[in-house]
Amino acid sequence: MNYQNSKNLFERASKVIPGGVNSPVRAFNSVGGTPIFITKAKGAYLWDEDGNKYIDYISSWGPMLLGHAEPDIVKAVQETALNSTSFGAPTRLEVEMAELITGSIPGIDKIRMVNSGTEATMSAIRVARGYTGKNKIIKFKGNYHGHGDSFLIEAGSGALTMGEPSSPGVTEGTAKDTLNAEYNDLDSVKKLAEANTGDIAAIILEPIAGNMGCIPPKEGFLKGLRELCDDKGIVLILDEVMTGFRVDFQGAQKIYGVTADIVTYGKIIGAGLPVGAYGGKKEIMDYVAPTGPVYQAGTLSGNPLAMAAGYTLLKKLKENPQVYEELEKKASVLANGIGQILSDHDIPNTLNRVGSMVGVFYCEGPVETFEDANRTDKELFGKIFHGMLKRGVHLPPSPFEAFFLSNALTSEDISNTLTAFEETINELTR
Repeated sequence: MNYQNSKNLFERASKVIPGGVNSPVRAFNSVGGTPIFITKAKGAYLWDEDGNKYIDYISSWGPMLLGHAEPDIVKAVQETALNSTSFGAPTRLEVEMAELITGSIPGIDKIRMVNSGTEATMSAIRVARGYTGKNKIIKFKGNYHGHGDSFLIEAGSGALTMGEPSSPGVTEGTAKDTLNAEYNDLDSVKKLAEANTGDIAAIILEPIAGNMGCIPPKEGFLKGLRELCDDKGIVLILDEVMTGFRVDFQGAQKIYGVTADIVTYGKIIGAGLPVGAYGGKKEIMDYVAPTGPVYQAGTLSGNPLAMAAGYTLLKKLKENPQVYEELEKKASVLANGIGQILSDHDIPNTLNRVGSMVGVFYCEGPVETFEDANRTDKELFGKIFHGMLKRGVHLPPSPFEAFFLSNALTSEDISNTLTAFEETINELTR
């Protein structure tokens, strides 16, 4: 394939945008080469600036559950835009969106719209701190909650020590209030809670980790966290920015039978437009201004275009639950096919999947923690990524990102993807 136009654009972008991209994963640093610049998308397909067509397995990192440029969503955005793109004032759309979510998700009595998943998680921990009067939070290695200062913290030198800033610009003062536990290791959480008795405001996690591939929770892990939070007076925050409305209409909470105190959303509730939200129990959410003392605001929060797009998508998903059954079948065929091809070529592999999220690891399993995920063969991943790209299949450009399937994918698309995968592996192993 020819990528000259993308190369030219990347050279221009590198002169005026840090790293040439507006989000680091787009830079192809994990796989090498020049990022491709997308010009349009429809259904399950992308086209780049050089006219190359790809089968898409990123789905804009999750929200395009029904495919790109879904007609009803596009129509809703166009009609809403005729009345202006923003008011900075309340609208019927945001009320209807809030009613739809609170009426569908157990445990969410009230919800506040924001503009990104990062903003949602930052706000959620602020509310948890205000509500409990405590300062520290527990997060998990390998989970990602956006680029808020409190989340850019690595584990300290020992299991029970304070964290250390993992990015310049994050202060040690912020880091001391963030504790790191091992994902899928309930004992590591209990030890932190015991060592910091009375100081923990919240535990925040991705119920299904999607930022180190796709790693589901071990049996009893989420319920164990729920029991611990109840026992210690800690707010349990589930970051469903990726999983909310994707793995099930009621999210990971429904699949694993756990109700959080606060849930954060993003991506899908805007159908691809910039949006986020955090919601939870009335007694907690009433701490948010103007009802309560915890301040959080945003001029573009509840933006009418994002609300129109997201409401249209969520209504379609709620009225057509068979979408999840169809996605389950498609993702199963894809994951099983990839695993079989790798096994046939004696390439160590582990395939993790929950619904339409798939994680492919080039190592022996199980893959249950960040350390497990880090064993994946990153060099092989990069070679496979480029082999698939030149065959017209667009995979996540990082070994630590999940595949996100859209229901616009056809059986033929998945068959062609598996053919491309086998050709790629044959090329690499002959």
